[in-house]
Amino acid sequence: MSIVECKDVKKAYRQDHLFVQALGGITVTVARGAFVAIAGPSGSGKTTLLNLIGGLDTADSGRITVDEKTVTSMRQSELAVLRLYKIGFVFQSYNLIPVLSALENVEYVMLLQGVPQRERRERACSILDEVGLKEMYHRRPAELSGGQQQRVAVARAIVSNPSIVLADEPTANLDSKTGKELLQLMEKMNEEREITFIFSTHDQMVMDYARRLIILRDGLVTDDRSRDP
Repeated sequence: MSIVECKDVKKAYRQDHLFVQALGGITVTVARGAFVAIAGPSGSGKTTLLNLIGGLDTADSGRITVDEKTVTSMRQSELAVLRLYKIGFVFQSYNLIPVLSALENVEYVMLLQGVPQRERRERACSILDEVGLKEMYHRRPAELSGGQQQRVAVARAIVSNPSIVLADEPTANLDSKTGKELLQLMEKMNEEREITFIFSTHDQMVMDYARRLIILRDGLVTDDRSRDP
């Protein structure tokens, strides 16, 4: 069963008085529980596609469905609810709130969801333990390494059990050892929690871990292949 369906999705941006075609008509589906990497050179459209799937940007034409909700026909208020309850995000730059501790950053999504304080704290502590940050609850982002910050970001993305996690270049700022540990962590979450992961990446290691690899070039799918588990 598909969790993401994109049909003839197009997106162009205005750049120096010109329109640049970021996506030229993407049609692709992603099965529930998948572990997928979208790869390609800079400017190929992979981050644009991820942002459209996550409702962070709007397609010019075509249709995108996420968890049986048609993203391309939603109002901004509806998209905000979809992102809050159904989609987790992991960004290259971590996007943690600098004045909050690791624990508070992980709790933040649940706070927006209205989860009671005691339950928020228990769930946040449990997921931080699970990602190997048991001793780091009260450290702020500036007091954590890049790898530790990205683990907090992963914990924040999955603590509310979203249907899907969108990870934009999650290993780009990490050394290879830390990147590998992060990928193993996300693979474990995918298998144990059945959360769908979609990555955009330049990193060959991410491509090797993915069970399906979609290659974009000039805003079009040029290759789409799966590997045996």
